[in-house]
Amino acid sequence: MPPKKAKKKESASSNVFTMFEQSQIQEFKEAFTIMDQNRDGFIDKNDLRDTFAAVGRLNVGNDELDDMLKEAPGAINFTVFLSMFGEKLKGTDPEETILNAFKMFDPEGTGVLKGDEIKYYLMSQADKFSEAEINQMFTMFPLDVSGNLDYKNLCYVITHGEEKEQD
Repeated sequence: MPPKKAKKKESASSNVFTMFEQSQIQEFKEAFTIMDQNRDGFIDKNDLRDTFAAVGRLNVGNDELDDMLKEAPGAINFTVFLSMFGEKLKGTDPEETILNAFKMFDPEGTGVLKGDEIKYYLMSQADKFSEAEINQMFTMFPLDVSGNLDYKNLCYVITHGEEKEQD
């Protein structure tokens, strides 16, 4: 009977599907399927533990898993999973808005910014970044050999959650 209940929830909150492009929904569905280790249509504590084990993290505590599950309003079916991502991404500006902000510092339109300049601006303007936050960003998005940050890729990852595949 749980799948019937999940269907009912799905129709009640189908507007969650309008929050994402079809390609994004497909990517979330693939991620959900990978995480739903026992293929019952729900992500539970054992699925989370197995997912962590699959990526090499074997010592995940019960408290940590319980905290993750508490973020959901109930059993985590695909619709709830998608809603949770929607809530996490709700405050994120559209990709074009973020790109336009970076383009202010890139009048030539190269798609990259000098690492030392972006560090200066992020640490001295508006919501100032800490040194640790800058280091974390450069760890996740390393500068190229010339010391430049590929802000177009950074914007894509912020809004889509993964790097563009290189064609």
